[in-house]
Parts: sequence; structure tokens; C-alpha cells
Amino acid sequence: MPEIQLGTHTIRSHGTSVARIHMHDWFILLLLVIIDAVLNIIEPFHRFVGRDMMTDLSYPLKDNTIPFWAVPIIAILLPLVIFLIYYFIRKDVYDFHHAILGLLYAVLITAVITDAIKDGVGRPRPDFFWRCFPNGKGVYDQVTTDVMCTGDKSVIKEGHKSFPSGHTSWSFAGLVYLSWYLSGKVRAFDRSGHIAKLCLVFFPILMASMVAVSRVDDYWHHWQDVFAGGLIGSVIASFCYLQFFPPPYDTDGWGPHAYFRMLAESHNAARPSSANNDSQRVQSSELQAVTLYIPPHQEGDTRSNSWDSSPMLGAPQNVRTH
Repeated sequence: MPEIQLGTHTIRSHGTSVARIHMHDWFILLLLVIIDAVLNIIEPFHRFVGRDMMTDLSYPLKDNTIPFWAVPIIAILLPLVIFLIYYFIRKDVYDFHHAILGLLYAVLITAVITDAIKDGVGRPRPDFFWRCFPNGKGVYDQVTTDVMCTGDKSVIKEGHKSFPSGHTSWSFAGLVYLSWYLSGKVRAFDRSGHIAKLCLVFFPILMASMVAVSRVDDYWHHWQDVFAGGLIGSVIASFCYLQFFPPPYDTDGWGPHAYFRMLAESHNAARPSSANNDSQRVQSSELQAVTLYIPPHQEGDTRSNSWDSSPMLGAPQNVRTH
């Protein structure tokens, strides 16, 4: 497990460099926002809705229990508050930046997929009758028996966007991502048997589930719509989390991949200079250990003795030359 360095990588010290590395990722996020905006402007497919089909599409037209503006608060703002609290505890800009980036990718990819399917399928909502005929008097084509709506065009347009549920997919994308994040931070899978950790992990999923239930209770969606929305949001959130963080059951599941990669690069950068210093010390000690002994030359002795003693060569060797 890599060394944990608390408070050494803050927004002030490393925030600019981290954001610069992922600048292209932020541009892609902006592109996803534009794509989703276009998908909400274009007209969805108007599926055939006959007179006999109105039996399952005549539920009351009600207001949203959870309004549209509340969904970003639940799916984005709430996880951001958790990320910010953890940042103030640990002061790790790598965790903070990648948690936010992964969350936004999870929600925006889910939004694009959800709205694209909405426009392509064009399934009518359970309250479609009252959207199409606000006065309660149905008008149908005499030949095809298809509806000839008399209501407001914007309300009718929204009535063709039942599958899948956007409230549900957004909520599951943000809150399932938060569940992954919390499970890594509290080490929910460290085999210590503390079941209370799982209660904390499952709470965001419960919140997302209650949002999904409200969509059925308000008659804005069929049960298949919320099931598909929850599945899409959960799958995308899982992929996006694992793109930036190890699995929660991993030994290093508490931190992002980028943090451990930065530590490894720092250690590798420090290793060559340390190795050079060690090499210089070894060479200096070797030079000091090698001694050359030449006995004094005696008159009349034509022999010269050279005795080389070196610990690198083993035992002393006598070399004579005649």
C-alpha cells in the first residue's frame, strides 16, 4: 500500500496542474451538455396511439412530487457536498478533482443516453390522454383511429417521453456513484464485519429508489420506464467510478488511480539521483580501500617486487618480474 501523504496536494498547490492535465475531459463534458440540450429541443417520435390503447394512458395528470429543478440537487449537488467535506478532511486535490469529474461524466453520459432513447422510442406517458385532450373529449382519426390531440404542443411533446425515466436515471447515476465513493472511503469491504458501513453505502441508493417510486406514483412513468432508467444510471455510474478509482474492495480502494500514479512517478524520479549518490560513495570507498605497496629497492638486487593488495580481487597476489 503506497504511502499516504496528508495535506500535501491541495487545490492551491496542485489544482491548476491537475485540471490542465484533464483539460480535454472538461471540454468533452461541455460537448455532452450541448448534445443533451439539443436532444431536449428536437421533437420526439410520435408513436401511434389508437383509441383502444387509451385504457392504460388515461391516468390523472398530476404535478411532480420531485420537480425537475430538484433532480440536479439530488444527483449532483449532494455528492459534491460529500466530496467537499472529504477534501477538507484529507486535503487531496487528486481525489476531489477526479470525484467531481467522474460524477459529472456519470450524470451527463446518462442524460445523453436517456434523452436519446426518449426521442427515439416516443412512448406515451400514463397520463397521455389528459395531455392530448385536456377537455376530456377524445378526437381520433376515422380511418387509423390515431389520436388527433387538441392540447398544448409542449405538453403533448413531453407526453411522448415516457421511456426511460429521466428523473430515475439521473438520480441513480449520481447517487450510485456516491455509494461507490463512500464504500471506498469507509472501506466497506475490508472483511472486518462492520455492517453499519453498508447502511451508509446503501442510503444513497435508497434515495434514488424513492425518486423512482415517485415517478410511478405521479403517473408520469410506467414501471418499465423507471426500471430501465435505474439500470442505465447504475451501469454508467459504475463504469465512470471505476475509470477514476480502484474497486472499493481493493487495498488502495480509498484513493484515485491518479494519486497512486503520482506517488509512483515521484518515487521513480527520486530513485536515479539516489542511485547516483550511492554509486559515488561506493566508488570513493573502493578507491580508498585499494592500496599499492612497493618495497624499497636494495642495491645489487636486480629484482623489483610489486605487491598489489585489493579487496575487490580477493587474496593478496605477489607479482614478480625478472
